[in-house]
Amino acid sequence: MRNVAARFARQAERTPDAVALADGANVLDYSRLATEAASVTGLLAKAGVPEGSLVGLSVSRGWRVVAGILGIWGHRCAYVPIDPGYPAPRREVIAGDARVSCVIGDDADGGFSLARAESGETPHAVPGTAAYVIYTSGSTGRPKGVVVTHDSLCALLDGAASILPAFPSDAGTVFHSYCFDFSVWEIWRLLTVGGRCVYVPGDVTFDAGRFCRLLSDERVTVLNLVPSVFANLVRILGKQPVALPDLRQVIFGGEPLNIGAVRLWRGLGLAPAAELINMYGITETTVHVTVKRLRDADLRADRGTETPIGRPLPHLRVAVIDEHGQPAATGAVGEMYVTGAGVSAGYLGQPVLTADRFVRLPQDGGESVWYRTGDLARLDAGGELHFIGRCDNQIQLRGHRIEPGEIEAVLRGAPGVADGALVVVPNGLGLPVLVACYVPESGARPDESAIRATLRDRLPRYMVPAKLTAIGKLPVTPEGKLDRAALREIVIGMVRIVRQKQGAPHC
Repeated sequence: MRNVAARFARQAERTPDAVALADGANVLDYSRLATEAASVTGLLAKAGVPEGSLVGLSVSRGWRVVAGILGIWGHRCAYVPIDPGYPAPRREVIAGDARVSCVIGDDADGGFSLARAESGETPHAVPGTAAYVIYTSGSTGRPKGVVVTHDSLCALLDGAASILPAFPSDAGTVFHSYCFDFSVWEIWRLLTVGGRCVYVPGDVTFDAGRFCRLLSDERVTVLNLVPSVFANLVRILGKQPVALPDLRQVIFGGEPLNIGAVRLWRGLGLAPAAELINMYGITETTVHVTVKRLRDADLRADRGTETPIGRPLPHLRVAVIDEHGQPAATGAVGEMYVTGAGVSAGYLGQPVLTADRFVRLPQDGGESVWYRTGDLARLDAGGELHFIGRCDNQIQLRGHRIEPGEIEAVLRGAPGVADGALVVVPNGLGLPVLVACYVPESGARPDESAIRATLRDRLPRYMVPAKLTAIGKLPVTPEGKLDRAALREIVIGMVRIVRQKQGAPHC
């Protein structure tokens, strides 16, 4: 069936009493989860929400996320995740841009509420099979919505199942926000086969020690993490070892692999049965594109900034295209193009941007839609792909793809700021952090607390820079463009000087 909600419903009929989800405070079996989802479907029907609408979902972390998604799908609508923890302006921008018909939220009695969202504009036309619209960072200063269908989501689940099957005996963490599409993979890979989702409580996601204990207590078999979070987990396990004998898979995604952390993990020997798997993907191509099982040889090799990402999943094809628009030679670097059943329906309400990124190219005597990823890679002699970096300034951080322009637009609007730019530098642990460099207005001495407040009020937490740095002027190239590489070196130099004065180790 090419519908995830229908697949879940069939599973709930087969195993109604099996535990579907635990979120720390609640444990729901498949029957109870289906019942809670039906209450959301009934809420939408009673309110007269038209089928095929986009419905905002703004509920607290845990079982309500999954029940809310299923309930919206049950009314043949697509959901738009709007994290209630986002600043109010951000929530309003997403709801307004998506022209949602209503927003499903929490009510005071622990159930669901429905609030109408009358934008006054004609609803966007979306495919009848639309499953969700996830908003990602936009280079114009505003987020953009990616429309993903049930067809694409089912193609992901089916394609991955032939290589990485999940089982009813599996217990997998749901660590990531439902506004980040890694969560789509975490949830539906298990709930469509009878597995158990362990929803990690919000406070535990920021406490690696408690997270380690949860993995052990819940006998987790499948762990999905972005490499930067995994690196922190390994650091804590190195100090406070916790045996994880049930763990059979650790799946990485969302950002370049941290080979050093993976080596340390292997050395600890706490999960001897766990297979290590790296997956590359993009929201626009439905979560995952390629898969790579990490062998000892992959960990021993010194690859510099390269990340091995393996081969495409069965439902997708990847081409590495050179600067002349031709397939790149083996070993040469080019831009990755992706085609196949996982390619999404484009950007919501943005036909020009969609036409620019989703291009039609000849294939097998016909024509196919290919997504231009903006990611650079090379194909080795064995037919495997290696991720190199970006064609542009987009940043990958803790699984999120961030357009610096969106943060910089907010930074330049802060009081006392004349100009600003964003860079990523390593912190004292070697993990990447965002640093906002700002140029004060002439004669001004900006209040950094006011700048931080502006950033926090306009941006989600993951996009708020960890550090602010005042700078006299931004370095530019001979062509007069921002020299981001030079700015990064300036910031690293400033941090090094501070650490030397404090007696701390260098970055």
